[in-house]
Amino acid sequence: MDLLNTLVDKGLRRELPTREEALAVLATSDDELLDVVAAAGKVRRQWFGRRVKLNYLVNLKSGLCPEDCSYCSQRLGSKAGILKYTWLKPDEASRAAAAGVAGGAKRVCLVASGRGPTDRDVDRVSKTIEAIKEENEGIEVCACLGLLSDGQADRLRSAGADAYNHNLNTSEETYGAITTTHTYADRVETVQQAQAAGLSACSGLIAGMGESDKDLVDVVFALRDLDPDSVPVNFLIPFEGTPLAKEWNLTPQRCLRILAMVRFVCPDVEVRLAGGREVHLRSMQPLALHLVNSIFLGDYLTSEGQAGQTDLDMIADAGFEVEGAGTTTLPRHRADALGGCGTQDATAGAGCGSHDAAGAAGCGSHGGGGGCGPCGGHGEQEQEPVGAAGVGESVTASRTDANGAARTDLVAVRRRGAGTDLAPNA
Repeated sequence: MDLLNTLVDKGLRRELPTREEALAVLATSDDELLDVVAAAGKVRRQWFGRRVKLNYLVNLKSGLCPEDCSYCSQRLGSKAGILKYTWLKPDEASRAAAAGVAGGAKRVCLVASGRGPTDRDVDRVSKTIEAIKEENEGIEVCACLGLLSDGQADRLRSAGADAYNHNLNTSEETYGAITTTHTYADRVETVQQAQAAGLSACSGLIAGMGESDKDLVDVVFALRDLDPDSVPVNFLIPFEGTPLAKEWNLTPQRCLRILAMVRFVCPDVEVRLAGGREVHLRSMQPLALHLVNSIFLGDYLTSEGQAGQTDLDMIADAGFEVEGAGTTTLPRHRADALGGCGTQDATAGAGCGSHDAAGAAGCGSHGGGGGCGPCGGHGEQEQEPVGAAGVGESVTASRTDANGAARTDLVAVRRRGAGTDLAPNA
């Protein structure tokens, strides 16, 4: 296909595709899907080889958010049955982070709900960053705390933070329909503040909120203009009790096309598969590894991911390898721009990398205020065990049948925290 050959050539040269080409990727047919994945996979391997970076979320503060983001279970007025708690202590957060590091995570993402941190909150998070780095040598830390005030990014950087996550989520044109308590411009300004402080910027999107193809292309091109080091791609989990509870718009094929489009537009950037992958990609998750070079390990903020060992098995079975703590993430030219880089990895095409930005991203998305990580599910509820975390609430996710009608009987999504007094990832 001429389109795919053109996009591969551009991606290998770090050349931006046109908006028409990006839209054409989203418009490809199911018959062309494997060709699309293979083409975007060539670009992914050029810049990142077959390495997969693992990231781990620690939810420092859950719920209690004054913002009205329609996708979020922690939003103002949310009736979602999530666990609510105030700040974890630094030693509690450090113990939670250690579980992810033990599973192979290279980056820890510290997330807190809310509009943005107070100066006291920044002091609290700074102590947490110091505690994590003291216990885990070489681990990257990304903060995701919402909108930043003057000087706060510098203070986080001084405390040892490597990255800051704040997602754009959707296009500027449609942002006001999703959130009214802050603006799209507020989010852009926070990303720019993080970059100005020397933090690796992480900023991404949420797909599946009823947006058009044009909206998706607009937000990805806006991200390309902002030039973050990491772009987390979240797929909405419509959470009962939120305004978007009935928005089941995604299929596995649609998700793969979106990821391919992001890779073509952001060829040399860490593209992270974030919230909602288990719900919407399901058995096609391994194909997504040909498009992304980063995922979250384990649970999200207020919902469970699949078991960490299942993620590790998936990576190995698909012929990929977990990126070690001694290997830098980004290609050399991006790493150098961040202030240094190790030896180029010859097996990874362009090789190297540095502080990327995490998912959620440091973080996923779907959080309160600044938002990272997905927040749960929707549908009929029943109780079932969720392993070491205690009892979770099972809710059913939908998909479409051959006639396009929604089905709600195929995928169970379990909410973290429901039925237990344990914080997610604790």
